[in-house]
Amino acid sequence: MDPVVIPILVAAIVVVFLVAATVRIVPQARRYNIERFGRYRRTLQPGLNFVLPMADRVNTKLDVREQVYSSDPKPVITEDNLVVNIDTVLYYQITDPRAAAYEVADYLHAIDQLTVTTLRNVIGSMDLEETLTSREEINTRLRTVLDDATGKWGIRVNRVEIKAIDPPHTIKEAMEKQMRAERDKRAAILHAEGERQAKILTAEGTKQKDILEAQGTQQAMILRADGEAKAVERVFQAVHRNNADAKVLAYKYLETLPHLARSDNNTFWVIPGELTEAIRTVTSAFGDQSSSGRPAPEQVDPIESETGTGELEKSSTLSLDAAKAADQVAQQAAAAVSDAKAEAEAAKTNRLPGRGDGAASA
Repeated sequence: MDPVVIPILVAAIVVVFLVAATVRIVPQARRYNIERFGRYRRTLQPGLNFVLPMADRVNTKLDVREQVYSSDPKPVITEDNLVVNIDTVLYYQITDPRAAAYEVADYLHAIDQLTVTTLRNVIGSMDLEETLTSREEINTRLRTVLDDATGKWGIRVNRVEIKAIDPPHTIKEAMEKQMRAERDKRAAILHAEGERQAKILTAEGTKQKDILEAQGTQQAMILRADGEAKAVERVFQAVHRNNADAKVLAYKYLETLPHLARSDNNTFWVIPGELTEAIRTVTSAFGDQSSSGRPAPEQVDPIESETGTGELEKSSTLSLDAAKAADQVAQQAAAAVSDAKAEAEAAKTNRLPGRGDGAASA
C-alpha cells in the first residue's frame, strides 16, 4: 500500500469522528444537560446541536413531558389510632432540567418521601370517618406542600390523587355491618312509610265509599218517601174526591187484614187495635141496611104504643140484627186470618228439605 494513502485514511477517520462527536441531535420533549470539563455548560434543546468534541459531554437526558408516578401503599395512623394503608398517584412535569439534575440527587425518591411525610401529618389530624370522606381536602393539602418543596427542584406537581385507602380487615367488617344495619333501617322505614300511606289511602277510600253509599241511601230513601207521599196524597185526594164515607173505609180496612198474614216470613200476626172500631162501623152499616130493608111493621095497638111495647120489640129486633151482622163480620175476619196462616204454614212446609218426600210417602 502506498505510504501516502495511510495518513489520508487516518485523517479521514479522525475528521468523521470529530464531526460525529460535534453534532448532537435531541428528540422532541427531551432535554440534554451538557458539561464542559465537568462543569454545567448548557441544556440542549430539541433539534440539531453542536458541541465541542472531547471537552463537552452529555450528563443527563431528561423527559419534560408530564409523567405519572404511583407509590407503594404506605401505612398511616389516624387520629383515632387506626392504621390505614394509602396509595397515591402523582402527576408531575420537569420545568427546569438543570435544577432537576443538579438540585436533587433523585427527585422521584425525594417526592415519594415528601408525600409520605405530608400524608402522615394530614391524616394524623383526622379520624377514620373523616379520612374516608375528605379525599379532596387531602389532595389539595398534598399538592400545596409538594408544589412548595419541588419548585426549587425544577419540578411542577400538577395533581396528587389518593388511589386507595385500606383500613384494617376488622374495621372493614365493622363498617360493612354498620352499612348493612343502616340500609336495613332505611328499608324498614321506607316499608313502614309505604304501609302507612297505603293504610291512609285505604281509609280515605273507605271513608269516601261510606259517604257515597250513605248519600245514595239517603237520596233513595228521600225519593222513596217522596213517591210514597205522592201516592198517599193521590189516594187521599181520590178518596175525598169520591166522597167515601166511613163504612167504605172500614170495609177496605177489613179487606187488608188477610194480606197482613200472607207474607212468607211472618211468624206471628198482630191484630190492630182499630179492628173493633172497624167491625162496629160495618155492623152499624149492616144494621142500618137491615132496618131499612125490613118491611114496615104492622099497626100496633095504641095501648101498646102508649106502654112502649112496640118500641121495645123494634129495638130488640134491630139489636139482634146488628149482633148477627157483627158476628158474621168477626167470623169472616177470623176465617180470613186463619186462611192466611194456613197458607203461610203450607208455604213453609213446602220449602223445608225432605218434607215433601215424607208427606208423599205418608
